[in-house]
Amino acid sequence: MQRRDFLALSGLGLGGLVVPSFFGKVIAAEQLLSTIDPALKKRLADAALNAATGAGAGYCDVRIGRYLRQFVMTREDKVQNVVNTESTGVGIRVIANGAWGFAATNTLTEAGVAQAARQATAIAKANAKIQTEPVQLAPVTGVGEVSWRTPIRKNAMEVPVKEKVDLLLGVNAAAMGVGASFVNSMLFLVNEQKYFASTDGSYIDQDVHRIWAPFTVTAIDKDSGKFRTRDGLSAPMGMGYEYLDGDASGKTVLPYGVVSYGMSYDMREDAIAAAKQAQEKLRSPSVKPGKYDLVLDPSHTWLTIHESIGHPLELDRVLGYEANYAGTSFATLDKREQRFQYGSDIVTVFADKVQPGSLGAVGFDDEGVKTKRWNLITDGKLVDYQTIRDQAHILGKTESDGCCYADSWASVQFQRMPNVSLAPGKDKLSVADMIKDVENGIYIIGDGSFSIDQQRYNAQFGGQLFYEIKNGEVTGMLEDVAYQIRTPEFWNACSAICDESDYRLGGSFFDGKGQPGQVSAVSHGSATARFDGINVINTARSLG
Repeated sequence: MQRRDFLALSGLGLGGLVVPSFFGKVIAAEQLLSTIDPALKKRLADAALNAATGAGAGYCDVRIGRYLRQFVMTREDKVQNVVNTESTGVGIRVIANGAWGFAATNTLTEAGVAQAARQATAIAKANAKIQTEPVQLAPVTGVGEVSWRTPIRKNAMEVPVKEKVDLLLGVNAAAMGVGASFVNSMLFLVNEQKYFASTDGSYIDQDVHRIWAPFTVTAIDKDSGKFRTRDGLSAPMGMGYEYLDGDASGKTVLPYGVVSYGMSYDMREDAIAAAKQAQEKLRSPSVKPGKYDLVLDPSHTWLTIHESIGHPLELDRVLGYEANYAGTSFATLDKREQRFQYGSDIVTVFADKVQPGSLGAVGFDDEGVKTKRWNLITDGKLVDYQTIRDQAHILGKTESDGCCYADSWASVQFQRMPNVSLAPGKDKLSVADMIKDVENGIYIIGDGSFSIDQQRYNAQFGGQLFYEIKNGEVTGMLEDVAYQIRTPEFWNACSAICDESDYRLGGSFFDGKGQPGQVSAVSHGSATARFDGINVINTARSLG
């Protein structure tokens, strides 16, 4: 989560009345269901395209966006805030004299968008005077008028606020009823209504939905003042409200009785478990530092994938174009040419923007490129990166990977991470069978705090739940666990991956990048994986 988003959401949760400008304006819940007339979008797009080409642009794309958000926030038996926001406008990007130009407007008239298109063209021409090389765009064939929609069964925006509040307060009460001291629970709902048109001949109408239902349970030992927390094990998803139906088919009971969730989430059940596990943490022994074999659940592994593979294989980081926000990458272009051994030979990592239920799933990216799946790492070897249209030629590619995204009509689109996932093992292997072969290990579930250096090479990761493994059996809970990695050494230590039946998604609802900063949502899938001989530290130890 970006710092500004964290502060904004914290303020909203405290009942703040000022909504950050990048969220748009506050609206009534009923307005979340309205849409822009498709005929109007087509007229506005044509007006912008004609104005840009008439002013001398050789290329133009237009994004007409309506970005809708609803946040419901509770604590124990109180509603902290309910916020509905809308941001609507038009972003216009052009190439003139070999350079980019961009302008945006929230004036939804043909005259207004035409003026913005001419402004974007003037900016491009000014930029061209100092540009050393012209922009090279990978070709895209226009698709005409098409549409795509997240395949939801229940639009979360249609669900009454009272029903959502009742859900969260019921979750809180259930956790408090089994011993939780405090509970915060939230619903984050997003609907992006995006219309893309370009001089390539595309008119693409997309309706994108995302949902996240996080919570944090706190348990306090009143005698000592010691406290422990456990966050929810839900994943943010590219789904509708059906994700919260608690369908039994979406559950898996893991070793030691922990319940994991796939394409359906039982928030109340998880909150009850969280309250009991937070209390168990208070009584659990602290880990002894040393080398352990780690068994990592997908609810944990997603973050390690995100930070040590997803970000370092963004081509703009590799090239040094993206440096100020979280650094560049150790995975330089020469390593692709050398087929650098990024991981062991069972490690295959793929990128995609098509996986059902994922946060990144769309039909077309924000450059009008049809989305797809491709490998970044094959059998442990680095084979590719993530590219957009003006980067493809750098790698000798003839097409973009479809990784372009903007978080608002007012933001210029740029290269963003697609879903990046660890492919499941090819041989049948359950979590229980994986653990049977571990003599001295730790089983980690859920994501926690982390840190990583500016080259994405050295990192440290915590988690939510830690269980000791001795001689093939889970013996009990541990506390104060974090592990340290060097990226290639860690992935080369991967010795086993469970099969496809254990494959689940995790992800980030607020992934920050760029200056000015933008946020995107991205999923990372995996099955449970084993990593041998990893250095574990005790986070409670003091040097004083």
